[in-house]
Amino acid sequence: MRGVRGVREAYGMSDLRLDGARRSDGEHLPGGDHPSDGGRLSDGDHPSADGRRPDAVPGPGIVPPRVPPERVDDAPALLAEHGAVVLSAYEAGGADPLTLAAARVLGARLRELYPQRLRTSRDGGPVHLHADSFDVRVDVGGVPGRRRHPDEDHVFVRCERPAPSGGHSFAVDAGRFVDGLAAADPELADFLTGCDVDLYGAWAGLRGLPATPHVGRHVEWTRTGRRIVRRTDGAVPLHRDPQAEHITAMLDRFTRAVHGLEDALPRFWLGAGDILVLDNYRCWHGRDGHTGERTVRILTVRSTEAR
Repeated sequence: MRGVRGVREAYGMSDLRLDGARRSDGEHLPGGDHPSDGGRLSDGDHPSADGRRPDAVPGPGIVPPRVPPERVDDAPALLAEHGAVVLSAYEAGGADPLTLAAARVLGARLRELYPQRLRTSRDGGPVHLHADSFDVRVDVGGVPGRRRHPDEDHVFVRCERPAPSGGHSFAVDAGRFVDGLAAADPELADFLTGCDVDLYGAWAGLRGLPATPHVGRHVEWTRTGRRIVRRTDGAVPLHRDPQAEHITAMLDRFTRAVHGLEDALPRFWLGAGDILVLDNYRCWHGRDGHTGERTVRILTVRSTEAR
């Protein structure tokens, strides 16, 4: 537990719980206001949509700037600066808002889109911090293709129906979190940057997931110089890895360190029509549990800067 406490103390989060994983309603299984001092919002509190920048947030937590429809051209620069933005009440005049949002934000850098996923949860439990990535391959009329890609580098999450109570979102700058580990928990930092794992091995046997293990490290760099900071529940040691016991322990330590951040992170609200845009290499996101029904539609893409 020393490593988890070190992470908490490094970010001034000494009051965080150290309990294990809470139930997720599946958003980061294979397949998305501005409180002061990192406090939570009450169920009735909703953020302003005037496009103002958020105040500075301590630690790795982020509150994405909100971009109103008339200022959507500001979104690319804000995304590059903060790692996430919210496009407020983004509509497309009957066209597909997620695809058009991806085109507006990424422009000529938009390289490949993957099929959208609709997620409805009813009285859903919390969704822990995660990055969206997976590997699903299909054969369509004899032509191999992908429905998901391990190097999806941007995520667009549109709120179709907000929950009547709860369901606030939260996000962290994962790069800043990893940088802090150099002092807070150097052993964990070394593991994330230096140890190969089977990134989706926990889901072996899932239809469409290649039988060949997808081997990688949690922190890597692309040929274009971007840092990837992965966060997936699917990571396991490679088959018969002599360090398997140590790797399993470090994966658990990583999970506890990440979950330990969540309670103190600032929350933000996604209303109907809002689109959360994330640099999926840089940021992790999650949400609180909720009562009632909540629906989001998710689009993952690759840009020309992805691997």
